[in-house]
Amino acid sequence: MRALIIAAAFSIGLCRTALAQQSYGTGLIAKDLLPYASSVIRNDETTITIKENDNVLYHYKKAVTVLNKNGAEDAQLAIWYDKSRQIKSIKGIIYDEYGKQLSKFGESSFKDESAVHDFSLFEDERVKYYEPAVTTYPYTVEYEYEVKQTQTLNIEPWFPTYSSGVSVEQSSYKLVCKPSLNIRYKETSYADKVETGTDEKGMKTYSWAVKNVKARRSEPYSPNKTNYITSVRLASQDFIYSGIPGTYTNWNDLGKWIYDKLLTGRSQLSPETLQQVKDLTAGIADPKEKARKIYEFMQQKTRYVSIQIGVGGYQPFKASEVDQLSYGDCKGLVNYTQALLKAASIDSYYCVVKSGSEKESLKTDFASMDQADHIILCLPFKSDTTWLECTSKTIPFGYLGDFTDDRTVLACTPEGGKLLHTPKYTAQQNKEEIKATFTLNESGVLTGNVLTTAEGTQYENQDDMLTKSYQDQVKHIQKRYPINNLEVESFKLSAAKNIKPVLTENLKLTAAEYATTEDGKLHFIVNAVNRVSNTPRELRNRNTPMYINRGYTDDDVITYTLPDGYASDRVLLNVKLQKDFGNYTASVVVTGNKLIYTRKMQMLDGTYTKEAYSDLVEFYQAVVDADNYTMTLVKKK
Repeated sequence: MRALIIAAAFSIGLCRTALAQQSYGTGLIAKDLLPYASSVIRNDETTITIKENDNVLYHYKKAVTVLNKNGAEDAQLAIWYDKSRQIKSIKGIIYDEYGKQLSKFGESSFKDESAVHDFSLFEDERVKYYEPAVTTYPYTVEYEYEVKQTQTLNIEPWFPTYSSGVSVEQSSYKLVCKPSLNIRYKETSYADKVETGTDEKGMKTYSWAVKNVKARRSEPYSPNKTNYITSVRLASQDFIYSGIPGTYTNWNDLGKWIYDKLLTGRSQLSPETLQQVKDLTAGIADPKEKARKIYEFMQQKTRYVSIQIGVGGYQPFKASEVDQLSYGDCKGLVNYTQALLKAASIDSYYCVVKSGSEKESLKTDFASMDQADHIILCLPFKSDTTWLECTSKTIPFGYLGDFTDDRTVLACTPEGGKLLHTPKYTAQQNKEEIKATFTLNESGVLTGNVLTTAEGTQYENQDDMLTKSYQDQVKHIQKRYPINNLEVESFKLSAAKNIKPVLTENLKLTAAEYATTEDGKLHFIVNAVNRVSNTPRELRNRNTPMYINRGYTDDDVITYTLPDGYASDRVLLNVKLQKDFGNYTASVVVTGNKLIYTRKMQMLDGTYTKEAYSDLVEFYQAVVDADNYTMTLVKKK
């Protein structure tokens, strides 16, 4: 939520000139900015003035024309604040399509709400939120506001074209600071050069601007947009965060500051807990098995609670406090687990990472704190490296899953920061295998058993069901399988929680009228367990490369026992599809009263040409057709 609020905040601009000096008539918008646009940013100005490291002013001004209801969210404003970030002023004007003023609004028009996450115990953030009460399109909203911050560890970046469906007439981003302040910046897809200079007060300035940027379509299977849209990130060599000074120019420096200023002195445990660790690992020689015992102890003892107050946003609770309270956030739980491991003489690294199923790495050539939002733990054993996700009570030891897999992270050590890469789960490892044995009778009733095993990130497809009641598991199964009238006779879900975990599902079912009967014929879809039902939408003149974020393999075999005296009256299924990004095979073989259906589908992660997208659409259309292949059995005379 905070990330969304920040994104909304830095996308709004401000300058000190009076509002309503520019005409915002819709007719003045250049026609080439209208295709694919639901809104148009008429003007967007951000000015950041660093007076001192603990005294930073953000000036914003933004005017956005909403063309239709799809662009209404682009006119909303959310400004988060806390003790280190104070809102100084807010005002705005709403105009009709001709640029005529409809109304004004100020700070009293905003809703003021807590910005606490649903999973948080403590947070000191709040948000002021404004949503224009306008339903006649088009209209224009102009905002102006100012915010003061008391920290320079994070400087809000610039994303002038962050959202799809939004075109930009003009957007600018300016930093003003003392000449002695060393500023680093990272540009992405910025066509011009930064303009540097000195203002009338002798302050150093950096300026970026774009004009007449056409709206970007939302394109399926696109790479992470932060890798290709225009952006500028800033970092100050010298900074203050929550009263703690620091300096860094690279990841090594930043990791050293985190270790020295945020972690040191927070790993002490009571003598009782130290003895508990000793007893827990007694008789175990293998360090990895010791680590497993300690990790599972931590999982059983603690629960995850988000805590975001002041420096607590980056600094973990002391290990002794987590031990006493039996809860903590990602920082606290990692620090606590690290302290437990240290008591057993096992080294580990406190690692900063950008989380989410969409893989996003820290930029190796530009260090900044705002690129990450989560903490995990790395255990550098001699034989291999093991990674731990400490916020889950159920995730297996050594398994990260798709929340933090395959990305560059920062390990914070006494010697400084080290960039490491988390494990990648390949298409071959992300495997689901289904073996089903069914009997189909003359009345169309289907009975049988299904054995499913899931590995890699496919383990996570159903692992949340492990803690659900049997009734909830049954309901889930009835929704999951494409079988009408499915009745569960028995069901068991179990997990082998290894570093490479395996989820196993045993299902016994019956389904009336699975096959339709007609004049001595039976019609049924052969693939009863795993069908692709949707295809990517067709898209002409694609702009971005095609990107598959994570690969997987599905391998299915269904054996049917058919009713006596029936035979197929059509050509049996035999499909083979082979592409650079994936492959698919499906076939039906009938021998006597046995029908064997075999299906394998594999998608390969990676970046492909934009032209490959049309092949992907055709590929999925062919898969959908094959997955819905209908078998017709005719009773022999």
